[in-house]
This record gives sequence, C-alpha cells and structure tokens, in this order.
Amino acid sequence: MVNQFIPDILQFYLLIKHMNKNLERLHQVAQKPERIILGLMSGTSLDGLDMALCKVQGAGVATEIELLKFYTYPYSSPQRHRLQEIVSQTEVSLQNLTILHSWLGELHARFILETLEQWEIKPQEIDLLASHGQTVYHAPKSLHNLLTLPNATLQLGDGDHLAVKTGILTVSDFRQKHVAIGQEGAPLAPYADFVLFGHHEKPRILLNIGGLANYTYLSPNQEVSQVFATDTGPGNVLIDWAIKEYFAPQTYDRGGAIARRGKVHKEFLEALKSHVFFEEKLPKTTGKELFNVDYIAQAIGKISRALIRPEDWVATLTRFTAETIAEAIQATPDFAQAEIIVSGGGYHNTCLLDWLAELLPDNQFLDITKVRKISPDAKEAVLMALLANECVVGEGFVLGDAPALTMGKISFA
Repeated sequence: MVNQFIPDILQFYLLIKHMNKNLERLHQVAQKPERIILGLMSGTSLDGLDMALCKVQGAGVATEIELLKFYTYPYSSPQRHRLQEIVSQTEVSLQNLTILHSWLGELHARFILETLEQWEIKPQEIDLLASHGQTVYHAPKSLHNLLTLPNATLQLGDGDHLAVKTGILTVSDFRQKHVAIGQEGAPLAPYADFVLFGHHEKPRILLNIGGLANYTYLSPNQEVSQVFATDTGPGNVLIDWAIKEYFAPQTYDRGGAIARRGKVHKEFLEALKSHVFFEEKLPKTTGKELFNVDYIAQAIGKISRALIRPEDWVATLTRFTAETIAEAIQATPDFAQAEIIVSGGGYHNTCLLDWLAELLPDNQFLDITKVRKISPDAKEAVLMALLANECVVGEGFVLGDAPALTMGKISFA
C-alpha cells in the first residue's frame, strides 16, 4: 500500500522544488493553519481607508475569523477632493483616471505601512492584504440601459502597487469575477454574511448603511438557495451632501442630532421616492451614479418651492433613507420574523435607527458587536479579508443558483 503513494509524493516534491519563490510563498500561506489578513475597504463616503486586521482559520462555511485590530486612516481634504473628481462622474479626464489607479495604490500602501508601525506589527507578519479598492463607477445594465452591453464596475487602487510597496502578498479586484459570471458586481456581502451570521433558527437581515444601503437576507438553518442580497437605495450619501452644503465644516450628522431638530417635508419626501428604482423587484443594485446632487435637483423640481430649512433638508433625506430601507425589507419573505443586524456608518445615526425601529416594529434589532464581536464600521473590511482567504484557500462560495465563486486577483510582492 505504501509503494503506491511514492509517485504522488515524488511528484509533489518535484513541484515544490521547482516552484518559483512567489508561488512557493503563496503555497506556504495556503498551507498555514491560520492566516493573518489585513482587509481594506474604501467606501462611497470617501472617509478614508478602513483597515481590519483579522486572524482567519479554515475556508468556506468552516471559516473562523477574529477581528484583532481596526482603524480608519482618514483621507486629507486634498486627497478626498482628488477622488471626488472621478468617483461616479460620467465625464472624467482619462489621464487623471489612469494616474489615480497607481496613485491610490501607492497612497493606500503608505497608509498600511504607517498603521502597521503604529500597531508595532512588521509587514512580514501579514500573510495577505485584501484590497477592495475605490469604486469609481458602477454600471449595471439597470443603470446604463445599454441592453447589448454587459454589467460593469470599476475599482481603482492597483494591487501590484500595494504588493510592491508593502512587500505583502495582495488579493484585490474582487468584483470583476462577480460581473464575469453574469452578476452585477454588487453587493458582495452575502458571501461573508452567510459564513459569519448564518447557522441560526430565525431568518436574519444583515443591513449595511454606508454611502448606499444594502442588506443580505439569510433564511433559517443555513438554507443556501434562499440567500440573497440587494441594494435598497441611498444610505448616508445624500444626508452627508446636505450636511456639507448647509452645516460645513461638519461633514456628517453626528448621531442624527440635526435630523432630530428638523421636520420631514412630506412633499419633498414623496418626490424623492418617486423614482422607478424603488418599483423594481429585488434583488437590485445601484450607486452614486444615480443617488447624487442631480437626483436631489430632479426631486426638488417636482414640488412647490416652499421654504425648506437646512435642518429640514437633513431630516427629510434621513427619513428617505429610513423609509426606502424599510420598504425593501418589507418585500422580503418572512421579514417580520427576521432579526436585523446593522453595520456601516449609519449604525451611529440614532435618529435613522429609531425611525427604522418605528417602521419595522415587529423586528428585533441585534447589536453586531454582541453577535460576532465585530465593530459595525469594520464589517466590510472584514468581508474583504474573508474573500481573500477564500481566494487562496477555499473552493468557492455557492449561494442561490450561481456557480461556485472564487473572487480576487493575486499580486506578488
């Protein structure tokens, strides 16, 4: 019996012996019982680079992940302005777009190295970087309406620059595989949500309120075929616009305090909700390409020009986010029995959360930090770490009717 295994052992030995150093390093990382992965996320709010240092064991549904450290490295005003010039803009300089792909990779590398130094962690102690990059344009068919052309999405922040500047094996550009199999490139959250928050007797809704809002529905008892994710519409993006417009230098409504002082303008609210996006069936996806200042201008054009006070703008836009989230959740099977777990920057807006609780009175809201000991701000960066781990170690996620999916491109240092 032993002799029949000798050719296989010899073949494996020869493979390792002749493997180049990069593939050997990748093989070593994949064979480790646990991996230290730094998940990176730069979202639509352009606040900064979220960095979640995670310890990861296993793969697929057997994945175990622990958040060790988390930090958001803020963008400076010039850096944010540079990104705003290209993010979700229909017309940009091709030169600027091309340069920023390299620039952002190098900028994020600097953020990473400075943060690791503050944490007193050496780059060689990190097994993988997991970089989402910065989405500059999201173009599913439902938005571009060019029926002969495919879904598309584009993220900047080159993985090779990250790998070379930090010396760390990097996995990046996760969304392209999702598009390649015919999906829309978003949301990606269900792959992590299923692993991290499934295995439960009650249905769960994992609601993320970032610049945009989306949620994952998890059916009871880990029923894979019924898992789905959808965008619901705006999260903080329009609220943040109103804050910057009327309450600068403040950039967001801290704790929802300004919204609480305001009064919801009902006619304006109905105009905001009148877009065909909210009539489309779930699941669906959207972006800042739709929900932006032009969207607000179109809604204002539909109503009488009664005076709207600055705090009323904030209250109305906050209520718009709350109602569109609640109405999307109410279109979900068994929604009334679902436990809702909120993450993202909207988690800190208590006015928004109070309105959600009012609109969804039958649902129990759970604190994410008590369920998984993950900061609500860190969840999307943790998701990136999980996706990178699956790329290197796993066999791909299977959700719904889609084929097994492994996402990410590997860049060697």
